[in-house]
Amino acid sequence: MSVGRLVALIVVGTVCDGAQASREVIGHSSQGRPIVVERIGDPNGPRILVVGCIHGNECAGRAITTALRSSATPADVWILPTINPDGALRGTRHNARGVDLNRNWSVRWRPAGRRWQTYYPGPRAWSEPETRLARSLITRLRPQATIWYHQHLDLVWASGPSLRAGSVYARAASISLLRRASPAGAATAWQRHLMPRAAAFVVELPAGRLDGRAITRHVRAIADVAATRAGNQHGPS
Repeated sequence: MSVGRLVALIVVGTVCDGAQASREVIGHSSQGRPIVVERIGDPNGPRILVVGCIHGNECAGRAITTALRSSATPADVWILPTINPDGALRGTRHNARGVDLNRNWSVRWRPAGRRWQTYYPGPRAWSEPETRLARSLITRLRPQATIWYHQHLDLVWASGPSLRAGSVYARAASISLLRRASPAGAATAWQRHLMPRAAAFVVELPAGRLDGRAITRHVRAIADVAATRAGNQHGPS
């Protein structure tokens, strides 16, 4: 499927200023639950991907993706509320097969441990349907910036070419910036290998639920990151 086909989604609503919102089921989880991507904003703006939840017990980011749906943005924003619906339902870090989805990507992947251990990366890279779906989406969209929400550290985790965008986000959201490379097998490590000039970083939210003011800060931070990527609207290499 091309980006062009992904653009031709089912229109389900209107977001502020007449901008249309759309959604599509891009596939299903290990237990058959739908994984949905939504699109808002200006298709001619910088393309931003926002992932609300990858670990099922770290889903505070979904409050930000919910608020983002009704925000006015000049960016081309793609929202993936969760790539781990099974884990989110169970309240577990892992998917339904006991795999840490943020250790199952191919860059620096290595075998370790067994199912349900905290950082178990799966029997091989890309062994899980959820990571394969995310890989396909990212490869087709080639976003200028991707923001992955985790918990519970209350900081932005970024390195290399992603530091600039990560710094912008941290400043707008009033949280700290951690300059550290991604763990082996992490989504951001693979993305930076695929698209060296794109930004892909983690936002570690604090424990618990976000209040309204915090959500507003994070939505504003996404807008600020989009503004820094406006010069790369034709997509990074």
